[in-house]
Amino acid sequence: MRDLDRPSFIKICGVTSIDDAALVHGAGADALGLIIAPSRRRVTVSDAREVAAWAKGRLLSVLVVRELDDRAILEAVDRVGPDAVQLHDGLSTELAEGLRERGRLLIRALAIGSDQFWQFDDAIVDAVLLDGQRPGSGDVHGWQDVERRSWTRPVIAAGGLTSSNVSEIISRPWVWGVDVASGVEASPGHKDRDAVVAFVTNARDAFAGRP
Repeated sequence: MRDLDRPSFIKICGVTSIDDAALVHGAGADALGLIIAPSRRRVTVSDAREVAAWAKGRLLSVLVVRELDDRAILEAVDRVGPDAVQLHDGLSTELAEGLRERGRLLIRALAIGSDQFWQFDDAIVDAVLLDGQRPGSGDVHGWQDVERRSWTRPVIAAGGLTSSNVSEIISRPWVWGVDVASGVEASPGHKDRDAVVAFVTNARDAFAGRP
């Protein structure tokens, strides 16, 4: 699972164990997110490495980073071995080159309506993830601004998604992928089997039903 060349994309973020990784895989998702940024779903680099190793060949593993400098990010990538990195801070040329040299996909997370949202050149990454002002909060937010600018890379919608509203967001033509964390949890960092299955099933059906 080296690239993002697929018609749709479903990512379950905030996975903290191999058991939950197996649940995500069994439900039919495409990717899982391993958070080493400040979060109630944060995992250690060691635990992230174990889950990423299990996911190899099964799911795309995405290392979610925030509040780390370039050197720390590259060191974490070397230790964990993810397929992709989801970056929530500024992207330097050095970091982009370092990730490319390591063969990692790069997803840039942007807060809708922020300066970076309007100014960021998405051509330098593999995909963009659009979220609210507080990533991981599960807060529902508006999407109006997304349609006011153009995108050259696949767009992943995140923030406040659940099995109940994922079909509605997928009905929007700019949505290539969806990302969920709190919307499929029994408690922070622990996934709810029924919620995960319902989310993935509804997302798959919605993507299949698009023109």
